Amino acid sequence: MRFFDNFNSILIKAENISIVKLTTVQINSYKNDGYITIENVFKPSEMDLAIHEAQQWQEEFITNLSEADKMWYLDKSTSIQNQVRKLDNPVSQRQLFKDIALSPALVSIVEELIGKEVIAFFSQIFFKPPQGGGPKPTHQDNFYFGPDQGNHVITAWIAFDDALLENGCLYYGKGSNQGRLIEHQAPEDEPFNYQILDSAKVPMVAAPVKKGGINLHHGRTMHQSSNNTSHLWRRAMAIHYMQKEVNLVNSIFEFDPVHFVKAY
Repeated sequence: MRFFDNFNSILIKAENISIVKLTTVQINSYKNDGYITIENVFKPSEMDLAIHEAQQWQEEFITNLSEADKMWYLDKSTSIQNQVRKLDNPVSQRQLFKDIALSPALVSIVEELIGKEVIAFFSQIFFKPPQGGGPKPTHQDNFYFGPDQGNHVITAWIAFDDALLENGCLYYGKGSNQGRLIEHQAPEDEPFNYQILDSAKVPMVAAPVKKGGINLHHGRTMHQSSNNTSHLWRRAMAIHYMQKEVNLVNSIFEFDPVHFVKAY
């Protein structure tokens, strides 16, 4: 193990020892609106370490990509050569990101919203580089996951950088968690990009969040992000949690249990 890896792990574990107790207002906002934003869950210094680890992992990852994988992972909307748009399963593959997912502060928030004994079953790092980081069309996470208990799946979206209007913060369909799952379709040239085709009918609310803060959203909440038109990066990690009794019974992609990380 490199000293830097060990240092990362110690820092995350040492500085996130407190339990976060949500207010009644926050809990009700999540239930009614389908999302909440909480600032200052992680320190900026912790996010700097996460960025360093993500960039290092990307450099290793890109050297082993097949041509088929390049179609899936490379960001075509940026002039940066060999820039991936995302990395999958960081929580199960890199110790630093696992430490973030299992931090008591984050887990306590997640458990208040979906119940005790949760599993981080999938995770992603998004890069969205300056001047070209592409959009993510409107979608619902539970369409991808297909859980048998939709109210017990949540996404924690952790801002490695400030996520602002100009660099592609998330937008949410307020209250859309209370509706049903909508049929999604993917363009032929982007088989990974399932989206709601008539999403223009859904009013969206911006949810900017500072570096180290988090957005949390229900698995049925419609959400999207726009292009990064700024000179700033907008890196983030999404961790998808489910309560341990949930089963993914109708997933459109395979979610291998080898990547499931228990938070209990």
